[in-house]
Amino acid sequence: MTASTASVPVIPTRPASSSTARLRTTGLLMGVASALAFSSSGPFVKPLLEAGWSLGAALLVRMGVAGLILSPALVRAMVRQRGFLRRHYKLIVAFGLMPVLGCQLFFFSAMQRMPVAVALLIQYLAPVMLVAAVWVRTRKRPSALVLWGSAVAMLGLVLVVDISGASFDLLGTLLALAAAVCVCAYFVISERAGDDLPPLALAASGLLTGALAMGVLCLTGILPFQAPAVTVVLAGTAVPWWMPLLWVAAVATTLGYALGVMAVPRIGSRVASFVGLSEVLFALMFAWIFLAEVPAPIQFAGGALILVGVVLVRADASSTTAPKGTAATVPAAPAP
Repeated sequence: MTASTASVPVIPTRPASSSTARLRTTGLLMGVASALAFSSSGPFVKPLLEAGWSLGAALLVRMGVAGLILSPALVRAMVRQRGFLRRHYKLIVAFGLMPVLGCQLFFFSAMQRMPVAVALLIQYLAPVMLVAAVWVRTRKRPSALVLWGSAVAMLGLVLVVDISGASFDLLGTLLALAAAVCVCAYFVISERAGDDLPPLALAASGLLTGALAMGVLCLTGILPFQAPAVTVVLAGTAVPWWMPLLWVAAVATTLGYALGVMAVPRIGSRVASFVGLSEVLFALMFAWIFLAEVPAPIQFAGGALILVGVVLVRADASSTTAPKGTAATVPAAPAP
């Protein structure tokens, strides 16, 4: 048999659509798990702040410890890529100053001037802001599913946070809007992660950058630093200060950012931003369990509407395009 007629064994490959669907499913699960992790921060940090810890001290420990836990991923990326920091420093600095540091500072500053529910509502306008930004940039009207999903999700958010009787504060509103912009930056920058910029390396470098900036703010006296050895009460049990702080830093923040930056490239910034709304629902659950703050029935109804809105946005026909890290034929494995 000649070379021209020799049969070449065909190695079967898994259809691209199957691999794409699997990537999206894992991305959705990671997004929900990220929201679950993030949502536990508030109920654990709140007792510390009430017991005398300053916000600067709590955030510095939170970002610093999480950054150190994820630092092996950053070291590995620097070893594999010569000039890694020089190549990606703009995204790293932007991620550290906006999604990591800016979002928390702006939100907590807004919270001191207005009810927490109102600050949450404004901050979580981020998904709608992303839809509007794409609309303006591309001059292409979003599909009906996206518009309806946005409206339903925002209505559910209003019911969940319960803003009845809230007063208006201009500066607080501006600070909360700045936090919303930082949330948008989180999803947009995370979508840039991939083989060249591994998601975990982005999270680690961003957290360390944010911790460094917070350290400067505390050392210069711009933000107070107070970290007394106190005892706090969680779920009716008195625990030392380091237990809730360890959870917030090593679990909530580390897993929240790690899973979040891995989820966004798989499902896209728009879908990920709507999935992130589930953080509000999980926060209610943790506040119910650990702080005895029982949600009202209308808040459960709002939670159902948020889920409906997420499903509508996810079902949009335009979301069927292959996520970042996939090819048209045989998908490439995403960066770890």
